[in-house]
Amino acid sequence: MLGIFTSALGWQPWKMRLTSPDEKINLTLDLYEESIKVPGLEDFGPMNGYMDGNIYGVWYVVGFDIKDDRNATITIANDLGSEDQKLSLTQNADSTWQLKFLGYNAVKRAQGKKLVKIPSELKMKKDK
Repeated sequence: MLGIFTSALGWQPWKMRLTSPDEKINLTLDLYEESIKVPGLEDFGPMNGYMDGNIYGVWYVVGFDIKDDRNATITIANDLGSEDQKLSLTQNADSTWQLKFLGYNAVKRAQGKKLVKIPSELKMKKDK
């Protein structure tokens, strides 16, 4: 099924690194194969991707559903495996990406001595 999203030129819209400059959060993806080494989880072998940056810990991809070349639903889990989070990722007309945390937002960041939720929507762009 994933073959419909690749062309003779090898175009793969779901293999990329996105960043939210405002929140300093990164999302690295390869939804075609498990090819990405997740920092701190290298012993588990390559995975489909991860989220890191200005968040508590590293969240890795545990599942996904590609709708088309502009929309996907991704499930991530924290590095402890104790929580998971469903995300919606959509490409906007201006070549940016909209990341929405679906349901309860479990992803947090350390602020002082507390863990606080990050925004439930992030505008992201491809990292060059």
